[in-house]
Amino acid sequence: MKLRRLSTASAGFDAELERLTRYEAAQDDAVEAAVRAIIADVRKRGDAAVLEYTRKFDRIQARTMAEVQVPRAKLEAALAALPAVNGAALRQAADRVRRFHERQLAQSWDFTEADGTRLGQRVTPLERVGVYVPGGKAAYPSTVLMNVIPAKVAGVGEIVLVSPNAERMVLAAASLAGVDRVIAIGGAQAVAALAYGTQSVARVDKIVGPGNAYVAAAKRQVFGQVGIDMIAGPSEILVIGDGSTPADWVALDLFAQAEHDEVAQSILLCPSASYLDAVEASIVKLLPTLPRRTVIEASLGARGALVQTRSLEEACAIADRIAPEHLELSVDDPDALLPRLRHAGAVFLGRWSSEAIGDYCAGPNHVLPTSGTARFSSPLGVYDFQKRTSIIAVSEAGASTLGRLAATLADSEGLSAHALSARMRLK
Repeated sequence: MKLRRLSTASAGFDAELERLTRYEAAQDDAVEAAVRAIIADVRKRGDAAVLEYTRKFDRIQARTMAEVQVPRAKLEAALAALPAVNGAALRQAADRVRRFHERQLAQSWDFTEADGTRLGQRVTPLERVGVYVPGGKAAYPSTVLMNVIPAKVAGVGEIVLVSPNAERMVLAAASLAGVDRVIAIGGAQAVAALAYGTQSVARVDKIVGPGNAYVAAAKRQVFGQVGIDMIAGPSEILVIGDGSTPADWVALDLFAQAEHDEVAQSILLCPSASYLDAVEASIVKLLPTLPRRTVIEASLGARGALVQTRSLEEACAIADRIAPEHLELSVDDPDALLPRLRHAGAVFLGRWSSEAIGDYCAGPNHVLPTSGTARFSSPLGVYDFQKRTSIIAVSEAGASTLGRLAATLADSEGLSAHALSARMRLK
């Protein structure tokens, strides 16, 4: 295949880069309307509606909610039945993810002013969280680990996982990560059940996890009733290379994102034209050997690019404009470039740091901001499952001084009851 080649020296580069990198998922009116109707029906009829849609869409012929409950014994059996190598890999990945996220745990704090007023912040976990994991042909045990373990570290009281037709590795990961309840339902009906509650499903405080267009639309529509993690766009990788990494390695790093789906994005920035030629040759050589070559070719053809920059510094500036989900610094001295970069979901330093390792077992979360949202948002973490409450304990002396201050400001805003409330406590 012939991959798109761009140069920062060309006159139309900025406009072409903008067209290439800005992805806006069109909201399908039919999907939005269908999801709205499903949510309304679940709110009205509860379990009966959930079961009806489960039979219709997920081909699970359940007549009662008890039939879609996955017993804990089945989760434990799935974990015990894994081949030794798979079980060991899952446990090691879980341990690394847990150790990383334990460092994110925020603590409550307070301090006392000179007048005796105590101020602080109380950090508490969410009570109940719903985790959506896609089911069916694909298996995503890594999604279970990345969404459940930070919630467990945060101290969430109950974690409910919904997944239709979950594969054995998913059930094993749920057991290992400490999921409290697994329900074999999916789609917009599962999101609605978690958001509003039914006769057998308690409403949650937050819903996290990926899904198809119907799941994304449902999360969008219930936001505000519950919290959500994000509405994720297509997966992205941006590689900055200096020509020192074997071209085959970089080609496969680009493939690793492109194989997600046809709208995933893979871009390489490098000052060396000969290195871009080498990577392109590797792409042509390696692509026919891959099972998902059709998806990869469609993705690279639609949203992939090899970009020649004037320098590595310019490549960093372009990376900041794109704010990619994954950013690989495939260079000899990545630490020299890191201070130049502000916007990325995750940064991988050096040629040995493949994004694929980050996806599964490095430790940091693989749920990352996409579509340029790394400019203002962060990876999923323990902090997403904790909330902060301000603590204000005004002393008698503080009530006198702060009351006057508050009353003055309230008067300036024309809020007389506020002013009187503050003045009532003045000596």
